[in-house]
Amino acid sequence: MIKARTIILVAPSGTGKTTIAQRLFQDFPQLKFSVSATTRSPREGERNGVDYFFLTPSEFQSRIEEGDFVEWEEFYGGSRYGTLASELVKNTEKGYFTLLDVEVKGAVRLKQMFGQQCLALFLRPPSLEILEERLRKRNTDSEESLKLRLERAEEELSYADHFDQTIVNDTLDVAYQEVKEAVQTFMNTF
Repeated sequence: MIKARTIILVAPSGTGKTTIAQRLFQDFPQLKFSVSATTRSPREGERNGVDYFFLTPSEFQSRIEEGDFVEWEEFYGGSRYGTLASELVKNTEKGYFTLLDVEVKGAVRLKQMFGQQCLALFLRPPSLEILEERLRKRNTDSEESLKLRLERAEEELSYADHFDQTIVNDTLDVAYQEVKEAVQTFMNTF
């Protein structure tokens, strides 16, 4: 088993995970992001090896068969996303903690795999109604896409008790402070 000091931040889309992660990187220079691999095409401005490792479906499948992923999942129209073990090893060997942005099922598997070497935080919205309001304000999704995101959020919320801590993002600064304290406490154990 690989050794990795990991922090997992999981949240339904629109809950503020990206904003909180960006603030964590500002406050904790010893924290590095794990670049995920995906089979989806790059969006405008995304760079291979920086935003994602963009793999063809056959490359992704070969990497699965070679055991290169610590977790992976298929969703959103057949696209696959996964965490490469090499990313975790690289960061750990350099003395960093790795922040993972993974889906809820992958997060549960990683927590089981890494145990005390892993802090798993679940960020939740105050309610599904407020989440829907936030997603509508972003104005980035079609009605169908919005419906799918909300259905997925409801499923994700059912996994909250599998995490070390659940933090409600009602007020961003308050939620961030809770996340920051949990991360600091976890880092102090090493």
